[in-house]
Amino acid sequence: MTVDSSTGQLVETSPYAMATSEEIAVVREVLADAGHFPDTARIAYLGLEDPIREATEVDRRYRVFLLDTSGANPKDIVVSVTNSKIESLTTLDTAQAGELPVLEEEFEVVEELLAADPRWLEALAKRNLDVTKVRVAPLSAGVFEYPEEVGRRILRGLAFYQNFPEDSAWAHPIDGLVGYVDVTNRSVDQVIDLGAVPIPEEHGNYTDPELTGPLRTTQKPISITQPEGASFSVEGGNHIEWEKWSLDVGFDAREGLVLHNISFEDKGQPRRILNRASIAEMVVPYGDPSPVRSWQNYFDTGEYLVGQYANSLELGCDCLGEIHYISPVISNARGEARTIRNGICMHEEDWSILSKHSDLWTGINYTRRNRRMVISFFTTIGNYDYGFYWYLYLDGTIEFEAKATGIVFTSAHPGGDYPYASEMAPGLGAPFHQHLFGARLDFALDGGPGRVEEEDVVRVKTGPENPRGNAFTRKRTVFTRESEAIRDADSSIGRTWVISNPESENRLGHPVAYKLHPQGQPTLLADEGSSIHRRATFAAKALWVTPATNEERYPTGDFVNQHSGGAGLPEWVKKDRKIDGEEIVVWHTFGLTHFPRPEDWPIMPVDTVGFKLRPEGFFDRSPVLDVPLPTPGASCHK
Repeated sequence: MTVDSSTGQLVETSPYAMATSEEIAVVREVLADAGHFPDTARIAYLGLEDPIREATEVDRRYRVFLLDTSGANPKDIVVSVTNSKIESLTTLDTAQAGELPVLEEEFEVVEELLAADPRWLEALAKRNLDVTKVRVAPLSAGVFEYPEEVGRRILRGLAFYQNFPEDSAWAHPIDGLVGYVDVTNRSVDQVIDLGAVPIPEEHGNYTDPELTGPLRTTQKPISITQPEGASFSVEGGNHIEWEKWSLDVGFDAREGLVLHNISFEDKGQPRRILNRASIAEMVVPYGDPSPVRSWQNYFDTGEYLVGQYANSLELGCDCLGEIHYISPVISNARGEARTIRNGICMHEEDWSILSKHSDLWTGINYTRRNRRMVISFFTTIGNYDYGFYWYLYLDGTIEFEAKATGIVFTSAHPGGDYPYASEMAPGLGAPFHQHLFGARLDFALDGGPGRVEEEDVVRVKTGPENPRGNAFTRKRTVFTRESEAIRDADSSIGRTWVISNPESENRLGHPVAYKLHPQGQPTLLADEGSSIHRRATFAAKALWVTPATNEERYPTGDFVNQHSGGAGLPEWVKKDRKIDGEEIVVWHTFGLTHFPRPEDWPIMPVDTVGFKLRPEGFFDRSPVLDVPLPTPGASCHK
């Protein structure tokens, strides 16, 4: 049920319909009526809960992380909009559970408090800097050797100098200086000043003619048109039908895009592939051991909530073609609905050749073109911008691609062959770092249970069974319990993972399956004894497999901010539950290891990383034999 804005009455709705402003208003009203929303209350997260797996009736439930700026313990509350009541309430001990996500209003607190702190002002005076031109990046604190920070909301601040309002402050890092701020008590705990370091002078204003030079005049227009409209349809606001695909598009302030009920039509019947797919966590660990930045590690999903910073996308700039936009609704900190105009972009695009053969014996020249459905959003988290792109292909392939762009986080470069940062411009450094993503894939091939097998290439030595030494084969290993399925990728042996349904067979008598193809880039590089390794253990392995449950949502656990670590996947898999033949969730870590280049400055061209899910015996034969020629007629036209 949801609220009809014209009548104020509850009406039937899909359990997978997106959040509405009317429902958010009901959540706030229920909280206020129960005395949980005083003037000091702030919503750190509000999101629509997934339907309970065993439920037979629709119950639209919202989960709320409620922060009290007066310092009272925060609360984790589930509100049923359908029944207009609180279903559960947990008061959190942040010393144990971790802090709630960072509030946007806390960003400006860091700069404001430091600008009035005598120690900070003294440090700036030593550097002959005008405090009004100092910008401070408000950065999540992590967990380190500061027992006095336990149970308190701490942010750390690194400073940059902005010569004029349009000046890119990232070009002028004020190195050797960092402030630690308690945003609840509005106090500065520490100012660490290791001494003045020369501030890079060269500007990084990437739209300045001095840097751009004359703009190119060589580009001719590229027009992408679909005179008859797009091939996909959108029903009920978020249900998508395209070619043989069907799915429900969701959006969450924490995870961003969430895809539900992904199915592909085969022989006239929809066949389920995934119940749910999302990028459930993202962490950016930095690798510079400098005392002022060795703590830099950001969980952009769990600490900052990538979804709430989604951009409003513009036709011709962010998206090209016959575009359909969805404008998701989220809550601000006051419990008021906020619409992200054009936050989700959907379109289809030509994707080169699908299949081709020129047959010498039959004389048939066969060519079919591929196309894909694109569902995407872009978000800005401080200096970096990230695109999250899901692709659906005609042959049943699913692909995810992350696009990283924006501005690299800068520092002063100490000169010489410093081993932990690149020199981007004279005196300007950029620390080495990683962008690691954690995909959550709730498999349900043909709606049934799952099995996961690891597939490796095997080289066969020359011998009686391989006399000419040309043979090679493959080995598959079934994972039966959680402990067996904590795995690294290995591109040297072409490692992939096959997810199958042992209760559903194709016409050859083999279980229907999909194969996860990792890109095999490095996972978390920090030492196993480090704080970030304890907090981001999920990112240390490329694969985890767990039984599907309603409670296990995020690979780092529910509360990431200032959590000491061990929550989420490493905690769950200690139970070593049976996974073979169960409803399963596959968790896949992938990412970029970024050694910044001069070409990444002053604004970074997009870099990409991702993974593919390809059918592996899911179909009885090629599912694209019915794809027609790209133009009407018996042959392609020259």
